Amino acid sequence: MPYIKIEITREGVTQAQKKQLIAGATELMVRVLDKDPASTFVVIDEVDLDNWGVGGRPVVEWRREQAAALALAEDRRAHADQGAARGDRGFEIG
Repeated sequence: MPYIKIEITREGVTQAQKKQLIAGATELMVRVLDKDPASTFVVIDEVDLDNWGVGGRPVVEWRREQAAALALAEDRRAHADQGAARGDRGFEIG
């Protein structure tokens, strides 16, 4: 009798999405472990963002840092692409 616990952050997950999670997790147990879907239990626990952490920091802070790093990388890539389009080769010594 499998018991599957799915923990997600509380961020507006719809009933339709939860239904898909339950069906998908159940189907995985049936397919991989040949379990009876009638005796497979799936529980979805939604956790407030204030109670979720990653990398030693609250998830909101971690996400903000990840978004800033991604924006910086995209900005650098855009500048490099613009330079390549102009034929810039960067600095040359000698």
